[in-house]
Amino acid sequence: MAKLCVNIDHVATVRNARRITEPDPVHAAALCELAGACGITFHLREDRRHITDRDAELLKATVKGLLNMEMACTAEMLAIASRLRPHQVTYVPERREEVTTEGGLDVAGAGPALAGGTAALRALGVAVSMFIDPDSEHIRASAALGATHVEFHTGRYCELYDHSPAGAAEEFARLERACSEARALGLVVNAGHGLNYRNVVPVARIEGMNELNIGHAIVGRAVFAGMDRAVRDMVALVEGRG
Repeated sequence: MAKLCVNIDHVATVRNARRITEPDPVHAAALCELAGACGITFHLREDRRHITDRDAELLKATVKGLLNMEMACTAEMLAIASRLRPHQVTYVPERREEVTTEGGLDVAGAGPALAGGTAALRALGVAVSMFIDPDSEHIRASAALGATHVEFHTGRYCELYDHSPAGAAEEFARLERACSEARALGLVVNAGHGLNYRNVVPVARIEGMNELNIGHAIVGRAVFAGMDRAVRDMVALVEGRG
């Protein structure tokens, strides 16, 4: 049965729009855990556009469940992750001009840079995940580089879900095949990007799916229903009780 990890980046986005202290993503993380989330995901970007170093430090000190830090594989971020030692680091591609992460990491083409960072973090007891498209080449490369997890980019599936049932079905089958291949290589499988209350259930039911990272849809619903209700509703869907 899949579990829900809530990405709290967009709470910080709202806060930073006014350059003030509220709403606090650290407070949001506590509410998410109380509502049943198994853990918290945050992306510390190089330009600090939403989550800040202060947020990261406090999340490490206060999150009770899994803490998953998304980051680019750079010297600065590796130093921060080595100091914080979250339970898991997820390497993601990062471009300053993008609104949000636009696709999976080119693991196959970035081997040497990722290999050193992965080895260093694993030596500290930190699990390492690669955020990748559900593609065989990148799955095999992730395993070869020593990753413990992969997170499949579900953006394409989500884009197709509401307007192209046939296309969504094809992309879903691709996710299923990728999950099976990754598990056969000993990788733990997570997924995320674009998942919402309409399209999440099929992905949560993929055999061997471990964890779903969902943020924007939950924060959006929380505007109307509150964070507690928004998280509880998503947990119910992900865990098969909705």
